Amino acid sequence: MEPILEMRGISKSFHGVNALADVNLTVRPGEIHAVVGGPYQDEQAALASVGGALPGDQQIVHGSGALANGSDADSVYILQRVSVVAGSQFRSADPGTDQNGRRNVRFTLTNEAGDKFYEYTSANVGRSMAVVLGGRVREVANIKSAIRDSGEIEGTFSEDEVQTLSKMLRTGALPASLNYLEDRTVGASLGADSIKQGITAAIVGVMLVMVFMLVYYRGSGLNADLALILNLVILLGFMGFTGATLTLPGIAGVILTIGMGVDSNVLIFERIREEVRAGKAPSAAVDQGFAHAWVTIVDTHVTTIVSAAILFLFGSGPVKGFAVTLTFGLAANLFTAVFVSRVIFDTHVNKLKPGELVSI
Repeated sequence: MEPILEMRGISKSFHGVNALADVNLTVRPGEIHAVVGGPYQDEQAALASVGGALPGDQQIVHGSGALANGSDADSVYILQRVSVVAGSQFRSADPGTDQNGRRNVRFTLTNEAGDKFYEYTSANVGRSMAVVLGGRVREVANIKSAIRDSGEIEGTFSEDEVQTLSKMLRTGALPASLNYLEDRTVGASLGADSIKQGITAAIVGVMLVMVFMLVYYRGSGLNADLALILNLVILLGFMGFTGATLTLPGIAGVILTIGMGVDSNVLIFERIREEVRAGKAPSAAVDQGFAHAWVTIVDTHVTTIVSAAILFLFGSGPVKGFAVTLTFGLAANLFTAVFVSRVIFDTHVNKLKPGELVSI
């Protein structure tokens, strides 16, 4: 004789198959609890049935038998607080049909849960169990015989009901109650503080870079600092012209632009140093230094601009803001690092006395 759980009032039943399905374990929110009493009309009636005081190992749960589209009718049940089968112990739940062509839901439990379920159902034949999903009782069944690790829920299901029940057991696709543990409201001042701190970081970074360039490259460092300041003026002027808002991603783009600008000047200055050490005249050293560094500078800037273009095409709003700021910053840097610095160097070299070296 097949083990059966007969659904109360709506002719639905659990048929135990007693076979282990090879299905990956997935955490489920559906649970099965032992029914102590019910259904009751309201919670007062439920409490009255237990003498007005609910034992600590029991709980009151609302619910109904409607699976697909809910019901206005609300019943109250008293259930054992500890579940017989926990949500994480369902292996699978899939819609199907029985041998008579009736719709059903086939479910499988884990090995441990199957042994526990068999032990409980064997000892409680004739009693009721409740399927609890999303904190509500969705179905109540009478235990007719023992069930082990897998079985079928069958009865007069509609197509929507069998699909909904299987999804509930498989993925918990039903509205769940939400308990608020903490509620915070973030005001505009937090964003303003973040922007202020970002601007401060950018200013401090620029000042430190300028000091480093002056100390390390001496007179030529002043050239780099002027190019860097002009680069920022062009970038901020562009943002003001387009009406762009300075956000945290935008500030990050500005800071990265500063780093790229310094990198370009370092490449140029180091090439000029090599030419000076090789004994070339200042004008020739400057000319060769810019010529040799130009290819490397263009390569690094173009590859970064391509990356920024990809961010702009596929990124969200803040990411797009970062990409735009970075792109125009790099374009301004190409102009200032190569052309502005070159003009300043040429002017300085023309003023040098015969035999005087470039301060670099």
